[in-house]
Amino acid sequence: MEFTEENIATVFGHEAAEDEDIERLRGYYLKGNVFEQVANDLPLRVLVGHKGIGKSALFHVAMSEEALRGKLSILIKPDDIVGIGDSETDILKLIREWKSGITEIISRKALISFGLGFDGIRGKVNEYGGKVIDFLQATFKASDYINLQESKRKIIEDFLKTGKIYVYLDDLDRGWQGRPNDIRKISALLNAVRDISAESKGISFRVSLRSDVYYLARTSDESTDKIEGSVIWFSWTNHEILALLVKRVDQYFGRKFDTDVLIKLDQAKLATHLNDILEPFFNGRGNWENIPTHRMLMSLIRKRPRDLVKLCTLAARNARSFKTDKIGTKSFESVFEEYSQGRLQDTVNEYRSELPDIERLLFGMKPSKEERKTKLGYVYTTESLLKKIKNIQQGGTFKFANGKAADEKDIAAFMYKINFLTARKDQGEVIDRRYFEESRYLSHKFVDFGFDWEIHPAYRWALQPDNISDIFSQLKPSGN
Repeated sequence: MEFTEENIATVFGHEAAEDEDIERLRGYYLKGNVFEQVANDLPLRVLVGHKGIGKSALFHVAMSEEALRGKLSILIKPDDIVGIGDSETDILKLIREWKSGITEIISRKALISFGLGFDGIRGKVNEYGGKVIDFLQATFKASDYINLQESKRKIIEDFLKTGKIYVYLDDLDRGWQGRPNDIRKISALLNAVRDISAESKGISFRVSLRSDVYYLARTSDESTDKIEGSVIWFSWTNHEILALLVKRVDQYFGRKFDTDVLIKLDQAKLATHLNDILEPFFNGRGNWENIPTHRMLMSLIRKRPRDLVKLCTLAARNARSFKTDKIGTKSFESVFEEYSQGRLQDTVNEYRSELPDIERLLFGMKPSKEERKTKLGYVYTTESLLKKIKNIQQGGTFKFANGKAADEKDIAAFMYKINFLTARKDQGEVIDRRYFEESRYLSHKFVDFGFDWEIHPAYRWALQPDNISDIFSQLKPSGN
């Protein structure tokens, strides 16, 4: 293997899978249980997960497959909803404004996608009581699409027959700052799409939200309990992410394996599919001496496909500079600090809008000299974690963007929510690590579930660049 930029991109894919060529994306995309829970005919699905976990990729694959089946689907992005509800504070009026705005956008995008213009759409939709399906079915005429290409004509004919339309709202939390107005707008949006889907039978809404955005809206607005049954939490197992990487490598080398077959293989057999590009063992130090390379990878990613793509891409570039045809220990070790700094900066950028002083908090979690003398310098009991946070707060009180002052338990819950901290239990030679999406209430302010807390391995090289070798002596790899 020659690790040119072209080959690296072809093997590992684009960091943002939704920017990938759709045919290639569909070729290597691994459908897990979440895909089937989202891509169906139910009226409302809310897909919740961290940035980089693959929400947009799932939406793009689902839309592509619907187009192949002749189904009508609409994608609504942040630019489409600019201005909706910006000045309204009354929640009922805000929901009504969202309903009007979304029905207008759906109607306009559906008409434009078939080359049909329409002035005064909102007024026309209102004539049908806001029922988008009735309006569009009455608007589409055989004479309007007789000259359309076959694929588009097929979509219109299916819509006229079934009255089904799939509406995707993606990346709507862009610019989120956690302010009361932000929470109110997201809550109104969720209530609006629920009302529309109930009033206009045939519309299936799929909404993607970051986990922290949904969590704050859900715990701040009791009306969102009505959509809780439609929420799908997006998470991956390490096994699924390894299978995802294997599928990409197999596609590059022209090997065809059914996804179900790959998933059923144990990790040792799965990892053999990677031997063309990865050295099978990682020769680190301490707990990391001569462990399977795939186990090292699974320990350093935050169960997000984008992390795996980033880490492998960085190491592949170094493999080229080292003039090797496989990515080995030297290539990975030389990028750990860069990879770690990138993940820390991503987290700061993503959550600064919610906690403006987040950078001081995260860098304040760097182990002290006394903590580094122990074997578990990055691991805390609940008591020692709260004490650590209290020491950091001596430099100033932390305040969320909504103006609320945060106590130690608020800060601990926040760090768990953003995956800076993971819950952990020792299980012999390996660690059982739990993430926010998997156990959302472990960090409840008034309950101690008996888990310890650990700074995720992905951040440690950024926090301790002055003594990187200590990290291996203190860190145990994750289990399979």
